[in-house]
Amino acid sequence: MRMSPPALPRRAAAEFIGTCALVAVIVGSGIRADSLSQDIGVRLIANAAASALGLGLLIALIGPLSGAHFNPVVTLSEWWSRRPRHERGGREALAYIGAQLAGAVAGALLAEAMFGRTPGAWATESRSALHLLLGEAVATAGLVLVVQGLRHIGRPGLAPVAVAGYIGAAIWFTSSGSFANPAATVGRAFSDSFTGIAPSSVPAFAAAQLLGMLLGMVLAGVLYGTDRGAGEPNPADARRTG
Repeated sequence: MRMSPPALPRRAAAEFIGTCALVAVIVGSGIRADSLSQDIGVRLIANAAASALGLGLLIALIGPLSGAHFNPVVTLSEWWSRRPRHERGGREALAYIGAQLAGAVAGALLAEAMFGRTPGAWATESRSALHLLLGEAVATAGLVLVVQGLRHIGRPGLAPVAVAGYIGAAIWFTSSGSFANPAATVGRAFSDSFTGIAPSSVPAFAAAQLLGMLLGMVLAGVLYGTDRGAGEPNPADARRTG
């Protein structure tokens, strides 16, 4: 028998905690890598490995509570795919996105404080070049395609491995470093480190991510059709974010 999902406040709290932890892992591993090596390749390997491992563990741990989105584009794409059968989905999506944004900022500030840095310093790394925005759109499209694809083939339980593996790979194969997450992008603006992004670059990055989300949903529709399948999605199904 299927258990009832947790109440919305509890699920939103899970999204806050999960997103906070994810951004703390991303930013913290970047700060640590910065302090250990000046070789950009070594720093990228360390950051990609820590980000993928941390993401996979968080999806496995928090997925049964909230679905482990940790990412507004995942929340929005899931809401859109469920909306005909989910009357309160809009309220849930807003609660999730608010929790994700707050959690991402808290995670970045926590990482800064853990390494003895003054929390709240704005990032100075500009990421506004057109090729970086293209890379970010591609990274986000791939993430949404993975999440939607797992649901369409009935294998959401593979999310901890599949989503984390994709993000670890995309950090390397995309020019942007695969933020693929508007909430994490906002949070990373609060860290002037290897993983930071200047506040002036955030709007364009977020726009590229939303464009990538739409592209990912179109690709999922082309590959799997528009049939949303039978039955309400189980909140215990572990899904991500970036």
